[in-house]
Amino acid sequence: MVTLHSMVTLLLLVLLLTARPASSSSFIGRYEYHDREALLALKEALTDSSGLLSSWNSSSSDFCRWAGVTCSRQHPGRVVSLSLRQKNLGGSISPVIGNLTFLQSLDLFDNMLSGEIPRTISRLRRLSFLELAYNHLAGEIPVDLANCSNLVYLSVEVNELHGGIPSGLGLLSQLRVLYVGENNLIGHIPPSLGNLSVLQRLALYQNKLEGTIPEGLSHLRYLRYIQAARNSLSGTIPPLFNISSLQYFGFSSNNLHGRLPPDAGRHLPDLEVLLLGGATNKNSFSGTLPASLSNATKLQQLVIANNHFGGRVPPEIGTLCPVLVEMGNNMLKAEDDAGWEFLRYFTNCTRLEVLDVSNNTLGGVLPSFVANFTGPIQLLLMSMNGMSGVIPPGIGNLISLEDLEFAGNNLHGVIPEDIGRLQNLKFFTLEANLLSGGIPPSFGNLTELLTLILSNNELNGSIPENLGSLHRLTSMTLSFNRLTGAIPGVIFSLSSLTDSLLLSHNYLSGVLPPQIGSLQHATTLDLSKNNLSGEVPGALGDCASLVYLSLDDNYFTGSIPPSIGNLKGLTMLNFTRNGRKGLDRINATQNHLLDNKYPRVSYLQLFEATDGFAPTNLIGAGKYGSVYKGNLSLTSARDSVVAVKVFTPQQPGSSRSFLAECEALRQVKHRNLINIITCCSSIDSRGNDFQALVFDFMPRYSLDRWLHPRSNEQTHKLSLTQLMNIATDVADALYYLHNSSYPTVIHCDLKPSNILLGSDWTAYVADFGLAKLIGESMDRSNLNIGTESTIGIRGTTGYVAPEYGAGGQASVAGDAYSFGVTLLEMFTGKAPTDDMFIEGLTLHLLAEAGLPDRISEIIDPELLHAELYDNDSEILSCLASVIRVGVSCSMDNSSERMNMEHAAAQLHRIKDYIAEIP
Repeated sequence: MVTLHSMVTLLLLVLLLTARPASSSSFIGRYEYHDREALLALKEALTDSSGLLSSWNSSSSDFCRWAGVTCSRQHPGRVVSLSLRQKNLGGSISPVIGNLTFLQSLDLFDNMLSGEIPRTISRLRRLSFLELAYNHLAGEIPVDLANCSNLVYLSVEVNELHGGIPSGLGLLSQLRVLYVGENNLIGHIPPSLGNLSVLQRLALYQNKLEGTIPEGLSHLRYLRYIQAARNSLSGTIPPLFNISSLQYFGFSSNNLHGRLPPDAGRHLPDLEVLLLGGATNKNSFSGTLPASLSNATKLQQLVIANNHFGGRVPPEIGTLCPVLVEMGNNMLKAEDDAGWEFLRYFTNCTRLEVLDVSNNTLGGVLPSFVANFTGPIQLLLMSMNGMSGVIPPGIGNLISLEDLEFAGNNLHGVIPEDIGRLQNLKFFTLEANLLSGGIPPSFGNLTELLTLILSNNELNGSIPENLGSLHRLTSMTLSFNRLTGAIPGVIFSLSSLTDSLLLSHNYLSGVLPPQIGSLQHATTLDLSKNNLSGEVPGALGDCASLVYLSLDDNYFTGSIPPSIGNLKGLTMLNFTRNGRKGLDRINATQNHLLDNKYPRVSYLQLFEATDGFAPTNLIGAGKYGSVYKGNLSLTSARDSVVAVKVFTPQQPGSSRSFLAECEALRQVKHRNLINIITCCSSIDSRGNDFQALVFDFMPRYSLDRWLHPRSNEQTHKLSLTQLMNIATDVADALYYLHNSSYPTVIHCDLKPSNILLGSDWTAYVADFGLAKLIGESMDRSNLNIGTESTIGIRGTTGYVAPEYGAGGQASVAGDAYSFGVTLLEMFTGKAPTDDMFIEGLTLHLLAEAGLPDRISEIIDPELLHAELYDNDSEILSCLASVIRVGVSCSMDNSSERMNMEHAAAQLHRIKDYIAEIP
């Protein structure tokens, strides 16, 4: 008789004999793990430093009670939720995750997981919540995630993912949240995302996405949150402003352009955040701010900084009551009381904390109601506008202020005493105005102050003794004033000064007290160009952190204390020109050219960075020196590719050019000006003078190489879009130099070889060796006809303004001429020195002859061939408009030239129009 046991044994034997062995690659797919076994396998792939998963062990049979595990009530023993967020877990996600087929929620937020997202997740057809954000996951987003058709929430932001965004995600019809921000994703935003009809939140920020914003996103009628900042998106914004459910709208730091539609705010009743700009913004939105934004009554953040918005700020904007308003670095205007009306409304806002309108052209008189803010205003930034008038005495009533900046204006009168009431103030600058009178003693009450900058004014009297009460102060700048008397010893006792003490260019007298040795943490001390006397105290050697020390142009006597040798970190030391007796001359290894925010670099570092200034690294040469490509490590452990401009000391004017370029570049900061990394003024290995500037390396070199390529260079003709982008970039840079920088900078040598191109074709104006700096106190209207005499002709033949050849003065009109010629060269393909220009014919006359109806005869034939296809009449009309700007800028008579403000505005309008041509 066959027993039951023998029958079971026989059956198992048959199964074993007939079973086909599975390959290792299909092991998971062919055998379903029990959920308990799957969890144990998951644990094996994880590292658990906190012991959280200690309950996950084979001896514990009730795995539904394990930490982070939830099982189904309807299907006992089946895991439906796995929540291990912020548990400090490392390791990787095992592919066995795909065997938890009843899983509905997987939450691994904010751990230290690495490896790839397993494709087996796509088996989890019941999965509705997938949270993998804030880990170190790499690889690509699995394309098979589209199989998880029940997904409502998908977040993989803040990882190290690469590749593109799978277009299949557009099939997830129930998806309400999609977060893929802060990865290394490339490619375009898939148009299929426009099919996610119930999507409410979309985060794409801080990737490397490019291309245009899909039109289909404007159909997402339930969208509340869209954040795509810090990518490389281009083109214009589709009609997203029509999505009435939007609460958060973020597209700052892209390459977007265009104008905001007049009804932009009409359909956004719930909008709380509008981000189109910011400190690192690369967008170039233009036009006026639409008054309709006032309909977005819930707006809390309005950020449009670093764009090209112009015109008056509509007063209606001021009726909003946001927490934060950043409108700095635009072209916004205020010429009279009406232009400031928006500010009057803002003063009535009871929740406004931040208002930044710096670096615009908000001129006229600073309104007195700036002191009437009713809200808890903390940051009030109004620098670099050109406004006049006085600082309202009631400014001391704004007791919540932490940052007050009025630098680079034309403010006059005295500094109000009641500013001493601002006891929360941390940053305060009135630099570069026309302020007179003394420094109010009440400043001693500003006990929270970290930075005080009052330089470049006409302040007189002595330095108040009670500034020594500012025990949190890290930086004090009082240079370029008319201060007199002795420097209070308590100032030198401020051990909190970890940055700088700058008192140069005054009339300070007396001796340096021994308390100076208390500045043990200061990195920069500049007391030059005063009337200080006596011996240099040996206590100066106790200032162990000093990097920059300048005592030149005083009346010090005696010898240099041996203790100065203790200052091992010193890279700049200047004791020159001290009185009639003088001190021993010291060779300075660094001029007072760049302030302490720039890293210090030696000759040896630059020698090694360029392989000994090897000819193979030579990328350019000019009148005053040569430019080398190099690899230099300064602020990071990793080498950076840089351009090193080495000046030729034997060339007359070389040193003057070096000084001029340093002075100009340290005064200005704009996204279309070449970024100076640092400078070096030292001696080379032979003891000869050595001067060099270090810049960001521009991989596409100069515009000249693309307009007129050498025979051995493989380049292509620049497209109309590229030319327009370059033209507007250069125009913006000149507009900034002429209207928004302090002091005003006149370049004096603009030409294609001084326009450098970055990897993304952004244009940067370079080579300020001939630049002139004009003081803000001068009337800007005079700058058009020149304000300061020059010696010889400034500029390059063909680009230099005619009046310079006759001994005329440097002026912004001269720069406009050079820009006009450069613009004509870009679009005609003809250099102004071309052999065809003889017997009175010039590039200007050639271009003028083509207006208005013969434009096709003067435009570069290769550009015409590439651009004229379906819309030739519109393209020709735009090209004619560009040529008209070039002709207007390059008129022989300087008073007839178009200025750079109008030129920049015209070119932006043309560029925007071209972008909309189908």
